[in-house]
Amino acid sequence: MTVLLLMVVGVLAGALGAMLGIGGGIVLVPALVLGFNVPLEEAIPASLLCVVANSCAAAAGYVDNHLSDIRLGLTLELSTVLGAIAGGLVAALLAPAMVAVVFGLFTLYVSLQMMFLRSPRAEPATLDDYRPTNYPLGISGSFVAGGLSALLGVGGGPLKVPLMSYGMHVPFKVASATSNLMIGVTGAASVAAYALRGHLKLALVSPLVVGVLAGAYAGGQLMPKVPTTVLKRLFALVLLVVAGQMLWKGGAGLWPSVWK
Repeated sequence: MTVLLLMVVGVLAGALGAMLGIGGGIVLVPALVLGFNVPLEEAIPASLLCVVANSCAAAAGYVDNHLSDIRLGLTLELSTVLGAIAGGLVAALLAPAMVAVVFGLFTLYVSLQMMFLRSPRAEPATLDDYRPTNYPLGISGSFVAGGLSALLGVGGGPLKVPLMSYGMHVPFKVASATSNLMIGVTGAASVAAYALRGHLKLALVSPLVVGVLAGAYAGGQLMPKVPTTVLKRLFALVLLVVAGQMLWKGGAGLWPSVWK
């Protein structure tokens, strides 16, 4: 029964991650910790490996459908990796709770903007019909996304998708597909460290990966057919969940210090 439930959770995470370019970790980690009582140090590597599986399952279809911008993805991923290295180096110097609050407030603003503001322009359907702009903003924003990922343990997708869509004028579906391509690289690099420390449990990961592969394939087939407006609304709801998690995490860390 537990194996079946893990597969169902994997299907939901895979479909959501493939459609929105966020990998599905936002679903998997809370589900494993709260629903299955999995220790956090085992839930995170399991989620990261599922992110890699998600990316592999959906990326090929997005490339075939001319939705993934490989050149843009490689450029931003390099900046993201550098940001993650920098974030790891300065992690001891910054208060993670304060960073979480700032990130939560920013994510809340982006989610509300995506939910209530209409797009002022018609978006091209594929990457053949557009050219990215504002590369300096995209590169610097990806650097910040990588740093936040290292500081807070969050994936870069919730930040890089709106960054590409609003900051670089990348069509939302192309931004989601390109983010899905990038997070697989980041996840593969991250999960290796957990595996070397013995935190990657194959008995837990196996049913999740099966579900994620099925969900990611279905989400990858469905995403090009879903109206962009619907995807943006769904992404905004996911960002609201991320904002709530970050504000709760940051507030819990700051609250004791306020009364000292």
